[in-house]
Amino acid sequence: MNSKRRDAQRLLPAERPGQSSKRSRLPAACCPSRLKDLSGAESCGRSSPALPTWMRLYFYGMHGITLDVLLSSAQRFVQTSEPKMLGFSSPYRGVVHSLSHFALEKLYLHRRNLPGRPLVFHLLLYPSVYVSLHTLVGMVAPGWEPGSPLLALLLHYLLALYHSQLFLKRFLRLQCECSGRASLHPHRLCSPQQGLPDSLRFLFYGMHGFLDEIFFTSIFNLVEKWDRTLLGHTSLWSFLMYGSCSFVVEKLYFHLHYRWGWDTWRRLPVYILFIYTWELTWGLGLRHYGACSWDYSHYPLNFMGLVTLMYLPGWILLSYYQDVLSNVLLRVHYAKSKNSKTICTNGKNRTS
Repeated sequence: MNSKRRDAQRLLPAERPGQSSKRSRLPAACCPSRLKDLSGAESCGRSSPALPTWMRLYFYGMHGITLDVLLSSAQRFVQTSEPKMLGFSSPYRGVVHSLSHFALEKLYLHRRNLPGRPLVFHLLLYPSVYVSLHTLVGMVAPGWEPGSPLLALLLHYLLALYHSQLFLKRFLRLQCECSGRASLHPHRLCSPQQGLPDSLRFLFYGMHGFLDEIFFTSIFNLVEKWDRTLLGHTSLWSFLMYGSCSFVVEKLYFHLHYRWGWDTWRRLPVYILFIYTWELTWGLGLRHYGACSWDYSHYPLNFMGLVTLMYLPGWILLSYYQDVLSNVLLRVHYAKSKNSKTICTNGKNRTS
């Protein structure tokens, strides 16, 4: 009996390693999602999911405000020939544009499931829905509209063709490389060379400049004039001014953060100094041609009416937000292949 017990005790340690190895393999086989998530986090850029919904809504609202500014400034320039090129929109219209663009995206993604030829969809069905939605936009959030109803109908039809044939075709090819927990620390996973090309980054920052000024001026109109319509204004020149300024500040961020390792509070004074210099330079140039759309002469702590320290807190916030936008754009890239164009619906990627 004692010899049998000794033999059994000798066998148990030999069997346990085999059993433990089997048990250690089971979780890996039973939980492939964990391995998939881990590999996706470690190999940033190999998988290319579509832009998340919140990011697409953000871009859609910004795009809608940009169209408002472009069209209203063109109409105003034709009527007045004023070189300031002022355009108008509101945060209300930005929200409604975001939702209407999102609805049009859903329709666009289901175009292959609808009966009829592609020409029927692109030339009749999609423009009809587009015109109807933008008529509702004008009712919910009144803003700029052409004087003639026939001209408005023609303009919205042309915009519908642009939206389906150019904008959505290109926009839905944008993909986000890092997702999940990896996106919390993009500077550790992605290099500054990744992301959108410089031309698209400049375009994004110029459009975001319109968004910033529309929100800023609408809030000022609400506080100073109690204007509940939240109608804000900007200038077409702001596209070039904000686009170039943010583009340079982004390059400063890459250089100071990645190469020199400066933290946020060491970078902010450099940003602010450049922003004030850039605003003063553009203001002097535009004022020479009568195209400067701002005047801070009635504010204290101003210099030549072109810059003022009253806006310093706002510039600090925008400078910090600039770093956030730069990190977001590091994860976004443009897929040139049509086969890689995907969209995420209910957690699943679909090819459009």
